[in-house]
Amino acid sequence: MDLPISAQAIQHVENYLSQGDFDAALPELLEMRDAVEDYVKEACPADDEVQYFCFADSFERLAYRRVEKDPRTLVQVGAPFDRMYADLAYVYINQREFGLARDALKQAVRWNPMNCAYRLDLAELYRVLGNEDEWGALAYSVLERAADAKLFGRACAALGQFFLNKNEPLLASGFARRASAFAPGERATRQVLTRLMQEAPDAASASDDEAAQELASQGFSTDPNAEIAICLLMCATDASKAGERDEATRYTLRARDLVGEDACAALIQLIHESDAELEAERAEVEGGADA
Repeated sequence: MDLPISAQAIQHVENYLSQGDFDAALPELLEMRDAVEDYVKEACPADDEVQYFCFADSFERLAYRRVEKDPRTLVQVGAPFDRMYADLAYVYINQREFGLARDALKQAVRWNPMNCAYRLDLAELYRVLGNEDEWGALAYSVLERAADAKLFGRACAALGQFFLNKNEPLLASGFARRASAFAPGERATRQVLTRLMQEAPDAASASDDEAAQELASQGFSTDPNAEIAICLLMCATDASKAGERDEATRYTLRARDLVGEDACAALIQLIHESDAELEAERAEVEGGADA
């Protein structure tokens, strides 16, 4: 069964979106959505053994496997269904159809659960629709999955706002500080810091240790997931071996921005040592087979 949409068709619609022509984009997106849903019913029968995804690259697939520990066979669909749903959500947001936008973004996350920008946009829609618990839960889910320092910071900023709403100013202060560390130039960071100083000046002026202890006492992890950094560095190693130096550099810089230069260097050393051990074991096995 042929794929119902292509990346080129989505790009055509996104040209309308870039021009603000939502009236032209919406009918085409709705036609795409209907075609995708018919296709999925026939060609993507998910069950306990198999699931279908639209990961953007090999890193996202690897990171999903390591973070989610999903034992099913993962089948890559050859078209970016997630982008189509995200574009549809964007149109609905501009039309202030927030419920429809939420439903579309839920599908974008389903097709690419490692895209943290989708998760953060979906979290914001839940906030607008008055479901604060889902807002906070989705923002927190980004901390474990973020492969970009700015997205990690945006999630912390959202959690700062969430805990200000919950009248937990010291928790809010702890998350706001993490937002400032990872995404200092983002509007979301400036907003939560401004609100914190206005509404909870005592928490805003608390020491870093006090804020960190409050987060720890409540069981919140506020460090990026080392597994994500490892996946980035593994992909960097593969890209380097394939002669793709620019790609290797991009993966390495993303890992460094997440976990810091020292931790990044330690992880690179660990990966190299692990690769050397595997090569030695492989050589030993091959040597025994030859004998």
